[in-house]
Amino acid sequence: MPAQADNLFRNLIELLAAIPSVVYGLWGIFIVIPMIIVLSIMILPTITMISRGALVAVPTRLKMAAYGQGATRWETILAVTAPSASRGIFGGVVLAFGRALGETMALAMLLGNANVISISLFSPANTLAALLANAFPEAGPKDVRVLMYAATVLLVITLVVNAAGAIILQRTSLDSDADMERGKA
Repeated sequence: MPAQADNLFRNLIELLAAIPSVVYGLWGIFIVIPMIIVLSIMILPTITMISRGALVAVPTRLKMAAYGQGATRWETILAVTAPSASRGIFGGVVLAFGRALGETMALAMLLGNANVISISLFSPANTLAALLANAFPEAGPKDVRVLMYAATVLLVITLVVNAAGAIILQRTSLDSDADMERGKA
């Protein structure tokens, strides 16, 4: 990909990642009602940025070795580049999932803010983050304890998911650094 197109792509993805969730929520209510699509669009820039970094980190020598063995461009992508970057791509997916878990405004707007458990995926519902945002201003002393418990549960879930993503990304960068060192020797 030419450098100018690469810079344009990177800037576009970073711009999408910077859009506030309330904008995505409004857009979802008035344009794209199914919440899964809106949430997917919200986390896509995170996955894309981290995946791009993982793909760029694949040592050029590995790709050149595949070409030297007679592999085509797509064979190199599928057999060398994608497997080498797979941990980084998976780490990006996990970190984006962590963002989706903590999402408040867009999901609060799209799900209908109903504190009801239902079997149907299409019935009104609520997320922990939206519950906290909506209930804290009017909470009494007993309600605050329950909301703090909900906040703790959300915090633990988000920390576990983000820590898992960070560990995966760290291992990926260590593996690519080790591959680079092996290539220099």
